[in-house]
Amino acid sequence: MAMTMNGEVQLAASREAVWEKLNDPAVLKACIPGCEELEKTDDSGFRATAKMKVGPVSARFRGKVTLSDLDPPNGYKISGEGEGGVAGFAKGGATVKLAEKDGGTLLSYAVEAQIGGKLAQLGQRLINGAAKKLADEFFANFAKAVQG
Repeated sequence: MAMTMNGEVQLAASREAVWEKLNDPAVLKACIPGCEELEKTDDSGFRATAKMKVGPVSARFRGKVTLSDLDPPNGYKISGEGEGGVAGFAKGGATVKLAEKDGGTLLSYAVEAQIGGKLAQLGQRLINGAAKKLADEFFANFAKAVQG
């Protein structure tokens, strides 16, 4: 099952400050809902573990995250894949762009993801709702982290 999602969030911080936080594993770990571990493996990669619940399915996903197309402080592409045992798998990516706007930074994102296994059997509406909720939570947490 594939899904796409787009959005933007206005942050009261400079592009450079937002860029720095987007590349800080401690900040990302604190902002990702259910994230238990986020460890830098090399310049552009992380190993991650996150516990998620979507409808009746609860799983711990283990996987890797890679940053590419780095264009400081304008944006990057983040991609990842995770394995959740019997719950299934998730893989996808997001293009993140930063632009100066209204004395702060406008962060826009476009996400593409694929899921399989038990999770994919839950239905498109439930999955899309859960994905939107996770994205909203992440950006609300990230906005707090950026604005101190």
